[in-house]
Amino acid sequence: MGIVSPGFQGRPRSSAPDLPPGQYLTEDFPVLSAGPTPRVSLDTWEFVLTGETGAEYRWSWDELMGLPQDTPTVDLHCVTRWSKLGTTWQGVSLDTLLDGVDTGARYALAHSYGGYTTNLPLDDLRGGRAWVVHTYDGGPLPAEHGGPARLLVPHLYLWKSAKWVHGIRLLADDRPGFWETAGYHDYGDPWREQRYQGD
Repeated sequence: MGIVSPGFQGRPRSSAPDLPPGQYLTEDFPVLSAGPTPRVSLDTWEFVLTGETGAEYRWSWDELMGLPQDTPTVDLHCVTRWSKLGTTWQGVSLDTLLDGVDTGARYALAHSYGGYTTNLPLDDLRGGRAWVVHTYDGGPLPAEHGGPARLLVPHLYLWKSAKWVHGIRLLADDRPGFWETAGYHDYGDPWREQRYQGD
């Protein structure tokens, strides 16, 4: 996966009462990535949802833009201890993408252009809690923050919101992704400080 960008150690700061334990408030938007930033053309970009049977559902960029769009405003919490409050996005709910998909899967593995993966319970992608987002703060999502599109699962630590998302594979059994294999928590609830395995 290449090098890890600076910043993964976090910085001690005072926390605010509305933040999860161990977090500090930031006004900027730190850039933390594993490996180089992929540059994906909108002409070739696609999102692929793969069922546990191997059935595939595909959306081109134009097809994604043609789906119903949501504009969630959410707080972000990074495992490196910073939190950014009230961020505004635009994208397509996973509820929309999963609509009509017949599945008995309990888990999902998100995968990105560049090879990054992260695992999530499928229930955490449903119920208006997860999106494939392409717009941040009124403009196209910058590549360093995961553009042209990233997964957004704001109730979990930000590493679960895979940058440069390319697809999701539905699974009957849980399968750890990149950071989970390296010792990060399988679930990653910031309010329970689930940073690492055993937390």
